[in-house]
Amino acid sequence: MSGVGPVEPGEGTRAWDIPGPGTPPEPSPEPPRGRLAQTYTRHRRVVLSIAAAAVLLAGGGYLYATRPEQAPPDPPPYPSQVVGITYLGPEPSPDNAPPKSFSIGVELTVQSGPQVTVLRITQPYAGLSLASVPRLPFRTRTGFPHKINITMQVTECAQVPTNAGLPFLDVTLRNMRAIQVHSFILGERYAHDLSEAVQGACSTNSATAPKR
Repeated sequence: MSGVGPVEPGEGTRAWDIPGPGTPPEPSPEPPRGRLAQTYTRHRRVVLSIAAAAVLLAGGGYLYATRPEQAPPDPPPYPSQVVGITYLGPEPSPDNAPPKSFSIGVELTVQSGPQVTVLRITQPYAGLSLASVPRLPFRTRTGFPHKINITMQVTECAQVPTNAGLPFLDVTLRNMRAIQVHSFILGERYAHDLSEAVQGACSTNSATAPKR
């Protein structure tokens, strides 16, 4: 016999080195990651948070840009639509009232909306002059009645009807929306009192006039 021993099996030729049937293959080693991939792995949460915030910001901007426009607020009402005047009756004339004068009282109320300024009060007869207290112009407050004393003087009896049918007052009103002149008919009671006052003033004038 020679001194050569048995041949050793080569690497991978042993029975236990050969995979049997049904044995899953060993996974291949992962390729080395680049610097960018390693950075993403380390900061993945931060990157995902920034991406989510960007998506939310873009979505919010889109919703804001496509939101329905709000309708503009309604304008305030015209002053004539919210102002009412009530006749109160005859009032004592002031001490400094001129001859052939008489006074009445009215109440003005602004029912809603912004405040209203009373700029002017007139009446339609050329033979009557008119003054008011408080003096014009003056502002009103919504929901608070304002009493106005009006003193009229008969200047020409021939130009004033002694039996007025439906006399009225022309009131110039102003608020944030417009300036309007509105005619307020004060009713039959005012017409009766006005006719009596004019008749009394003109009868006094005729009684004191010299006879021919």
